[in-house]
Amino acid sequence: MEMEDYHAKMYIWENSREKERRRLLVEEAEDKQRDGVWIDEKRGFLDKLVTRRRRSSIEPGVGKWVSYLNREKKLDKLVGQRPIAPVAPKGLYLYGNVGSGKTMLMDMFYGATEGVIKHRRRFHFHEAMLEIHDHMHDVWKRRDDDKSVQSSSFSWISSLPFDAKIKEWLIGEEKYKQETQQKHILLAVADKFLVDRQVNKTGASILCFDEIQTIDVFAVVALSGILSRLLSTGTVLVATSNKAPEDLNQDGMQRDIFLELLSKLDENCNKILVGTEKDYRRLIPTEGSTQIHYFCPVTPDTRSMCEAMWHDVTNQTGGNIISVTIPVMFGRSIEIPQSCNGVARFDFEYLCGRPVGAADYIAIARNYHTIFISEIPAMSMKIRDKARRFITLIDELYNHHCRLVCLAASPIDDLFQGTEEGPLFDLESFQFETDAEGTKLRRDVLAEGNVGLRPSTSGLVAILSGQEEMFAFRRAISRLIEMQTPLYLERVQHAHPSFQLQAPGVGSNNRTCVSQSAPSV
Repeated sequence: MEMEDYHAKMYIWENSREKERRRLLVEEAEDKQRDGVWIDEKRGFLDKLVTRRRRSSIEPGVGKWVSYLNREKKLDKLVGQRPIAPVAPKGLYLYGNVGSGKTMLMDMFYGATEGVIKHRRRFHFHEAMLEIHDHMHDVWKRRDDDKSVQSSSFSWISSLPFDAKIKEWLIGEEKYKQETQQKHILLAVADKFLVDRQVNKTGASILCFDEIQTIDVFAVVALSGILSRLLSTGTVLVATSNKAPEDLNQDGMQRDIFLELLSKLDENCNKILVGTEKDYRRLIPTEGSTQIHYFCPVTPDTRSMCEAMWHDVTNQTGGNIISVTIPVMFGRSIEIPQSCNGVARFDFEYLCGRPVGAADYIAIARNYHTIFISEIPAMSMKIRDKARRFITLIDELYNHHCRLVCLAASPIDDLFQGTEEGPLFDLESFQFETDAEGTKLRRDVLAEGNVGLRPSTSGLVAILSGQEEMFAFRRAISRLIEMQTPLYLERVQHAHPSFQLQAPGVGSNNRTCVSQSAPSV
């Protein structure tokens, strides 16, 4: 309740401050018109005041920066300082090995807050990075739109009873304020997690963040800026990671910024090592063969069994198998070659052999509760870029609780063991990958829009250390094993987003879902 009151106070405070700011601007404009003063916008940062009639009451030349600061000080007196966030309880930072139960504990906590905490959000790393990109895109787009004098941001000026020169000055002051605020773009993005002003909804009082990583400079800067802002405004963070906070940035990227994040985490979160080497997913009862949904190796018999399951599942849905296109984000879309009422089929090359990534996989996972993937090869260094995409795909299908049916060349435990062409993991190759190659990770993993016509020869080259790479492989194996268990499969009907969106009173959240019902397979 305290946080909801705080968010309400913030909303009122910001609206009041904006009204008072405009009132101050109008008063200044009235003085300038009365005294015959206008601004020459072309004379640099400290614009000179050019006077037609000098009067003793006119303040000598004042630049936009000084004017802006003076106005902000007046607003502090008129409206008061920013409301202080209530003291929030400490959050949790859970870290440990694959299958130790970190995500399960976080999800148990998140589930327990349903109906108790009104404003809460849960993100996986990939989803969070994509949302950050999306919000940044919105901020930049608004900035470009607002460069026009006809922009809605300046519409309130057009009706004022001033001459053209004074209105030009007012628009200049508005533009300067926007430019000043947009220099702190991460603060604006962080506020989108708290208060979505476009739909007038309050954001997260509790933020659950699964698999915190710092895979590149963007992740370090974005997470540091946004999480620091959220923690300083009363948001309770519950996070999981395979590393302790101090070990997240072993490459030392943007060290000063990262140290600020560490300080905030120490202040606002209790760090807990979920200390076990045991992978508990392997202990989940299977009640029979684990190959019900994972067929291997690829033989005529396994291919026939997988094909028979596809026909059984699609027949149960009662729909036609068609090709559809679904939206991704950033104006992009992806074609689904075989789609049938929430069930989709792909081959490995289509999903992992092209420059697609988390954005595409999230769109697929949200729209389809049952996914068939055929021709999954054993992974080797020769196709490590495809292996990295496959790991990202498994992460998103698991996070969205999709049912997965595979036709693969190897058993799950052998999938990432390499082939006669060589092992999948080669420590020396990781040590000598260049920073220039590492920059391709953001384009390929997040697929934020500027995708090429074909994958690069070096593919998804990671800045991740060797330990992180091995952790990702182990996590994918562990999750694939759990996805075959009856306990996981039974929860698809209740946990997949498409069924949650169909529940009464649940909004669509702007997602396009094509699923209807989950067949029993």
